[in-house]
Amino acid sequence: MSSQPYSIKGFDHCELYVGNAKQTAHYYQSTMGFRPIAYRGLETGSRDRVSYVLNQDHINLVITSPLEKNTDIGVHIDCHGDGIKDVAFTVDDSEMAWKTSIDRGAISVLKPTLISDENGETRISAIETFGDTIHTFVERDQYEGPFLPGFQAYNFGRENETTGLVHIDHVVGNQPDGEMQPVCDYYEKIFGWHRFWTVDDKDISTEYSALRSVVMANDNEIIKIPINEPADGLKKSQIQEFIDYYGTAGVQHLALSTRDIISTVEIMHTNGVDFLPTPPSYYENLTKRVGPIDEDIETLARLGILVDVDENGYMLQIFTKPIQDRPTLFFEIIQRKGSNSFGKGNFRSLFKSIEQEQKRRGNL
Repeated sequence: MSSQPYSIKGFDHCELYVGNAKQTAHYYQSTMGFRPIAYRGLETGSRDRVSYVLNQDHINLVITSPLEKNTDIGVHIDCHGDGIKDVAFTVDDSEMAWKTSIDRGAISVLKPTLISDENGETRISAIETFGDTIHTFVERDQYEGPFLPGFQAYNFGRENETTGLVHIDHVVGNQPDGEMQPVCDYYEKIFGWHRFWTVDDKDISTEYSALRSVVMANDNEIIKIPINEPADGLKKSQIQEFIDYYGTAGVQHLALSTRDIISTVEIMHTNGVDFLPTPPSYYENLTKRVGPIDEDIETLARLGILVDVDENGYMLQIFTKPIQDRPTLFFEIIQRKGSNSFGKGNFRSLFKSIEQEQKRRGNL
């Protein structure tokens, strides 16, 4: 039984601050199969920002840009480039979630606030977390509109094929060296979360770079946030490259779940999404390493999909290249077939692939 005085039902949405919201929303629709469902901007009375809400099954992304100069949104973009500002949780009691967090030492961003329109009401509040990232608590039981009060239903006037993405599996936060443990302690203290999975530089390293990672999870393990930091290596790790270009700790990638990773990746690849390549040697003796799998090995090799196994089953995963020009935010596509792991067996192959991209950028 949870000792928390409130419950988290799941990821509510992730809000990205970007330089051009309309073009970014169009990219996510065209390449990743998201569907615009809601909008706020000048036409809805929002004078300082514009936002497009993109949906695919249980995933909601809010793409936001400033409409004026000298705004907090603009400062965030100047510092970080395009990136994720808010990892929001759906909760049963936003006020209690905020009050509990503040009582335990969190810093407030937004006191509990009731917002409403003709579709009902929603209570929201927010606190700081690592870097400039925040967590918003969204209590939406009394709301039936397209997203939140202040948004209007919206689309771009065309239908697009979904890619089969269903929900957010996990959200990864990168920290500067030495900051992983304090951030994990923060989630234990503020949220009462526990350490679900952990690896260190003995597990995940190449001849050049390494990382340490702890996956934090809430009591029902619906929410999982891996917290990474770089470890010492001969050259700069991908975690340090992220910190250098993002400017602070921040969200490195979103892992989006699919029920058919081959179909999802086929469509996204056709739509123009760039994935990290996997060397053909990875697929030699694959079934000897992971055991029998349902998927055709040649198809996995053609698409570059990775496979890992634990005591509960196996999982398939692949990573996009950074979505914007700075080598910061990217996406993971994941299909779980029993496995609850985070691909420890794939990290070395993944790191080598990322290091090749770093070398091309002159950052290794």
